[in-house]
Amino acid sequence: MPREIITLQVGQCGNQIGGEFWKQLCVEHGIQPDGLPRDDHGTHNATTNTDDNTIHNNNQQHGGPQNKHNQNFIDDRKDVFFYQSDAGHYIPRALLVDLEPRVVNKLIHQGPYRNLFNEENVFIAQDGGGAGNNWASGFRQGEQHHEKVLDMIDRESDNSDSLEGFVMCHSIAGGTGSGMGSYLLEALNDHFPKKLVQTYSVFPNWSQNQSDVVVQPYNSVLTLKRLTLNADAVVVLDNTALNRIAVDRLKIENPTVDQLNSLVATIMAASTTTLRYPGYMNNDLIGLLASLIPTPRCHFLMTGYTPLTIADYYQNPIPTSGGDGDATPTSQEAAAAGGRASSNNKNTGRGGHSASVRKTTVLDVMRRLTQPDNIMVSADTRSPTSCYISILNIIQGNDVEPTQIHTALQRMRERQSIRFIPWGPASIQVALARKSPFLASTNKVSGFMLANHTSMAELFDRLLGQYDKIRRRNAFLDNYRREPMFKDNLDEFDSARETVQCLVDEYRACERKDYVDYDYASRSDSGGLE
Repeated sequence: MPREIITLQVGQCGNQIGGEFWKQLCVEHGIQPDGLPRDDHGTHNATTNTDDNTIHNNNQQHGGPQNKHNQNFIDDRKDVFFYQSDAGHYIPRALLVDLEPRVVNKLIHQGPYRNLFNEENVFIAQDGGGAGNNWASGFRQGEQHHEKVLDMIDRESDNSDSLEGFVMCHSIAGGTGSGMGSYLLEALNDHFPKKLVQTYSVFPNWSQNQSDVVVQPYNSVLTLKRLTLNADAVVVLDNTALNRIAVDRLKIENPTVDQLNSLVATIMAASTTTLRYPGYMNNDLIGLLASLIPTPRCHFLMTGYTPLTIADYYQNPIPTSGGDGDATPTSQEAAAAGGRASSNNKNTGRGGHSASVRKTTVLDVMRRLTQPDNIMVSADTRSPTSCYISILNIIQGNDVEPTQIHTALQRMRERQSIRFIPWGPASIQVALARKSPFLASTNKVSGFMLANHTSMAELFDRLLGQYDKIRRRNAFLDNYRREPMFKDNLDEFDSARETVQCLVDEYRACERKDYVDYDYASRSDSGGLE
């Protein structure tokens, strides 16, 4: 039975990365921009199946022996993220929510994918004024419009046979994604208390001279409180680290928003591979996250991906057999994303990092995944005190043998290059996943890492430092005081700061042997943790 997931794209950033995510999923599942399945079928390569306590091979033909004789059968689960209309079109289980129309209108009225989404699942505020980078304004407008948005969510959930949870794409530094996103997180917890809520949260640039919004520390701290208390898992997408990877690894001098968003889309698609191409293990969201999050509040996850490229689906999608709907992006889009370029183009991933990885092996990929250069969070994972709480590697390749995984794990264990928490198991979980039959890849093996690491405390501590600088002077608070939440006092700021400080303290406590005796009660009394 499918375990459906509903995606909420909130705000400008959330809809931009969400739009790229759906492009990636369409190509990986052979869905044309108008939602119709492609006529041709990719080369479907099944590999040997094994199963043990460490390695979870998702190359298993999930549909049973009768499907193995069907040449046109593609063993995937489109219905986790899509549903099929009466006319045979695949439609994303997605809600596009924003307080101003520009980005959403671009998705549903322009470009080759304009007919993909269900327009009944689009919410744009009537005044179209946005939240003005004000968390409080976004939160108020979320409350003001909550009935319309929740009705849309209810309709999508009723359209699901076995809804597993929600995925939210948003930014924590602006107004709509942070404020309205925070309200929706609270509403989802109240309305669907037994469903999982995972977010892909874009963290802002930390450098003062590259700061996106002057009040981003206020917005970020207020949003982090809701992410701590109301989300089950948060995948951190750090703009600082994404820019560093684009410049240093992919050799892009001035990365554009489209290029960074396509990199994010690759990460999002890789993290859901085992849900869409399922096997016996890690084939639903709870199975994927359960082993990564040992305690409720330490649920902020970092990612790594190798070989690093700008949007794999821009490189070598298997060509369609004709027709009006073409799964291959337009030449303008491909140029904007830096894909499908010649190898001598120094402004793309193909001429940068991906060209330097000429041969991929399982051991090489697993080593690279833990290297700081490939980790998409600007925190020091090699610090003497920091350590991994848990690691899940998803290895994609149609010719990967389980013995290669065992050998790679043994070599890494012998080198003792990865430091784990002293109070838990020191092991890397590995899931083998098939590559999409609709994508021709230049690399035999690629890898994705989802990890829980105590260096997240460094990220949050840096944010608190920026927050304290402007809060100490009560700077830029006038627009917040105009909103109902802050009209009488600014207590919510203090409560949010204390919640984030407790999160920092808990991550640092994870580095000690006595973490099992960590006192939650004293933290709750002082900081409002529930």
